[in-house]
Amino acid sequence: MNGTLQETALLCQSVLRSLKEQQEVEVVLCPPFTALVTAAELLKGSRILLGAQDAHWEPKGAYTGEVAVPMLKEIGCRYCIVGHSERRQILGETDEMIHQKVRAVLEQGLSAILCVGETLEIRRKGGTLSRVEGQLGAALQGIEPTRLASRLVIAYEPVWAIGTGHNATPAQAQEVHRAIRSWLSARIGKAAAESVRIQYGGSVKPENAGELMAQPDVDGALVGGASLEPKGFVSIVESTHQAKRSSPCSTGLS
Repeated sequence: MNGTLQETALLCQSVLRSLKEQQEVEVVLCPPFTALVTAAELLKGSRILLGAQDAHWEPKGAYTGEVAVPMLKEIGCRYCIVGHSERRQILGETDEMIHQKVRAVLEQGLSAILCVGETLEIRRKGGTLSRVEGQLGAALQGIEPTRLASRLVIAYEPVWAIGTGHNATPAQAQEVHRAIRSWLSARIGKAAAESVRIQYGGSVKPENAGELMAQPDVDGALVGGASLEPKGFVSIVESTHQAKRSSPCSTGLS
């Protein structure tokens, strides 16, 4: 919940000026609903894509205050974040709600950025992988593997590292990302699992981005607070570009 129209415009313009040469990194900007049209106009014709921070699962109806996926698609959104930890923890979104949202986003032809992750209490009890795999299973149940292979991005968010200034070590991030890839491989096949991008999203900043992105199963970053400052955000994209020269990846979802 950051970014006036003017602030969003300045961010988009700054990123557009700075990322002309980043050919191997896909960048997606996800401003608040009120700034989506402004961002869409500024990003039109560029390589930077537009995403939304959330959506309702119904295409229309008496859901005052909600925004439907077709509305986002009409604006020009290509991505939609689903199940962000703040929506799970603060707003009480359930696994079933998140499942319905993922299905709706994919059925409407957008790509879903599904967020999963554990709290500090769960990590201390050794339940990280169980929690993450449970969230994946609930969110993706019954969805066709072909849709998952082509239009699913998974963002691992260790809840204990979001907004705290503490981040998972590269080894900790790689462990969970590798487990997610293995979980996917067992359900949709190895080739399809390799095509799904898995992002890290826990206090990513310029100082730690390069080391995180160098991990073999960390395909990109879901950037939070650092995305509000264009120079730092661009630095994260550049670090990803350097770490992933040999293969396309995705980064920069703000």
